[in-house]
Amino acid sequence: MTKLHTLAAALGLAFAAASGAQAQARAEVIHWWTSGGESAAVKELAEAYRKAGGTWVDSAVAGGEAARAQAINRIVGGTPSTAAQFNTSKQFHDVIDGGLLNNVDEVAKQNNWDQLLPAPILNSIKVKGHYYAVPVNIHMPAWFWYSKAAFAKAGIKDEPKTPTEFFAALDKLKAAGVVPLALGGQPWQEKLTFDALLAHMGGAELYLKVYRDRDAKAVQSDAFKNVLASFKRLKNYVDPGSAGRNWNDATSMVIAGKAGVQIMGDWAKGEFQAANQTAGKEFGCFPGFGPKSPYIIAGDVFVFPKTSDASQIKAQHLLATTFTSPATQVAFNNKKGSIPIRTDVDAKSMDICAQAGLQVMKDASRHLPNPEMLVSPDVNGVMQDIITKFWNTNQSTDEVAKAFASAVKGS
Repeated sequence: MTKLHTLAAALGLAFAAASGAQAQARAEVIHWWTSGGESAAVKELAEAYRKAGGTWVDSAVAGGEAARAQAINRIVGGTPSTAAQFNTSKQFHDVIDGGLLNNVDEVAKQNNWDQLLPAPILNSIKVKGHYYAVPVNIHMPAWFWYSKAAFAKAGIKDEPKTPTEFFAALDKLKAAGVVPLALGGQPWQEKLTFDALLAHMGGAELYLKVYRDRDAKAVQSDAFKNVLASFKRLKNYVDPGSAGRNWNDATSMVIAGKAGVQIMGDWAKGEFQAANQTAGKEFGCFPGFGPKSPYIIAGDVFVFPKTSDASQIKAQHLLATTFTSPATQVAFNNKKGSIPIRTDVDAKSMDICAQAGLQVMKDASRHLPNPEMLVSPDVNGVMQDIITKFWNTNQSTDEVAKAFASAVKGS
């Protein structure tokens, strides 16, 4: 064999080996990140995976419910993706119970997830001693986002530090001809807004009595009814076009200065960034009222459908390792608007909102699990229906409290 033939053979073997490695790490990932900010964020995960030697196959499905349904249908149908997105919740626990997910215990132990992750996240992803999901972020769904220009127009100089100051600010915005509250009138957004008020006005103790303890007496209390009344009071501050509006379209109203405030998760920040706005300059953020406000922990995870294919298992482990690396965590969360799952990252490149969130995460006394970590998807769905009916009808707070108490008992 000539030197040329030897070289060609060697190159052929090298190419085959490289191709084999790529094939072994081929990962189809189902997710619902389709808005501008979300798309920019998921590209960071994909690029990190490619740099780690994998091949990313993107399967974006608009809407969380649709994406989860497709993922589950494919798992049950025997044609699963390599990974699929869920929220940090109990949404995927039935799939675990059905024996339809692979665990990533090996990756979790190598990277000390038990020491690294906050308790609410561990309680969601670790079931019966096994890790069935990889968390990619910590979202706080009850942030307040506001337009600096709108606040200036309304003469609001300081961020509200109490519920009374918040409603006073909404009144000033309304008087200035600005839509006070940008709200997407969809059931999940209405429930998110209610939960924000329950945590920030009712307090952590009432919040946990309702969602964790399923305390029907707490739901029938005056304190809970006061939260309901304050929630319904917000209806006076939304515009007629609110019904059916997407969350990112509501964010756009704040970005444009057409609306003053939006109560939304920190994924909204990705939309501000996509519009080239800077936290502290064009828009502001605060996670609650006062320095010790509760911080609801939510987020996104990826689960790994059951497979015995060694190449797919390898790809699943590579995804889990890549997603949780410090560099990926910072790059992804900078675009997503959320904060990293770990507090040992270099936060210098993160904005003031993210840095505030990371600081809060160091104080476990402020952590609250999101409702979907504490109740089943079915019960959460019933509660969501109750809240959205209350928002859109003339029900009394007594009627709603009674319905909510029944839902709590049923859990």
